[in-house]
Amino acid sequence: MLTTSLLAITSLLSFMMLLIVGSLLRSRVAGVREWCFANVAVLSALPLFALRGVVPDFLSIPVANLTLGGGLTLYYAGCARFLGRPPRWHLLGASLGVLAAAMLFWHYGIDNPQLRVVIVSAYHATLLLATALLILRHIPPRRHPYNYWLTAGMAAAFAVGHIVRGVVFGSAPAPGPEIFAPTLFNTVMLTIGAIVMPAMTMGSVLMIHDAMLATAEEAANRDYLTGAISRKHFDLLARQEMARAVARGWPLSIVVIDLDHFKAINDTHGHAGGDTVLREFVKLVRDSLREGDVFGRLGGEEFAVLLPGTDTPGAIRIAERLRTQASRHLVAGPFGVCHYTLSGGVATWLEHESLEALCIRADRALYAAKISGRNLVLSDVLPSDETASEAG
Repeated sequence: MLTTSLLAITSLLSFMMLLIVGSLLRSRVAGVREWCFANVAVLSALPLFALRGVVPDFLSIPVANLTLGGGLTLYYAGCARFLGRPPRWHLLGASLGVLAAAMLFWHYGIDNPQLRVVIVSAYHATLLLATALLILRHIPPRRHPYNYWLTAGMAAAFAVGHIVRGVVFGSAPAPGPEIFAPTLFNTVMLTIGAIVMPAMTMGSVLMIHDAMLATAEEAANRDYLTGAISRKHFDLLARQEMARAVARGWPLSIVVIDLDHFKAINDTHGHAGGDTVLREFVKLVRDSLREGDVFGRLGGEEFAVLLPGTDTPGAIRIAERLRTQASRHLVAGPFGVCHYTLSGGVATWLEHESLEALCIRADRALYAAKISGRNLVLSDVLPSDETASEAG
């Protein structure tokens, strides 16, 4: 009666988790499909266990255990795909084949229920430990690790439960009906085994939620056309870098960039050509900047690069390199071939200066570069500064 009740409760939980994960299929998050099929497998296996003695033993023992093991295998594959790792279907299929062969042999060859429990426990423990290690080794960067640690921790805890069950059954005396009696130990082990898939699926839902939030934040923080950081997010990161510069005593510079004669590019090559130039320019800059540099689109054809740990001469060198690369960059497409140049204004942050004031000084240098003939990088001139410029 207890076994039937636990299986019924687990079936209900698995069905609920299937509905929740199924509702996330439209999210197109990798791994959701496998997690859905994992719950379908468990929902198929549990009635077979409950019908032991009613349906043929072939269905309630080998088929039921193989289906349950297949559900856990699919869960592992879902985690691998979610984390951007190959599921290695050939190895997973081979492991299920070994489990099937073992179950059939120790049921029809040598009927040993005790050893079957050991085999199934070992299989589940191995997959759960592999799942825990997979998650811990591949937590996505710049994500809050809580959901991943929680899911991996549950997998490891369930694996320990299966290991204990396998050791106890493996070291017990010769098999007999008493070993499956409704003792406290068997009840606890049955409960643990019953809630594995619903609990692990809950962990999956938390990880999916984290991935969807990260995607939404990324979309909000990126310019939709070019993929550069949006102006709003650039301002936020700039203020963070200012605080970091004060704490570490680092210089901080900004380069404001404007593509020269961009209206003429649109008029000559159409807006599709202009959009392509913007996207290709962003790609060029991303490939050229250092890790930690912040690159954003301020609007239209105007961009900004924040350079932590960089003084004015260093910022001019970086800006001049970008200017030279842009002047040699040919953008091709259905619209033809487009050549473009850029002008840049450099300013180095003065401690306690506002971001707005810093940008005004960089804009002033940019304006000077524009009226001086374009395709030029100039720095903002303070009373104690000397003009630093490179003409193209």
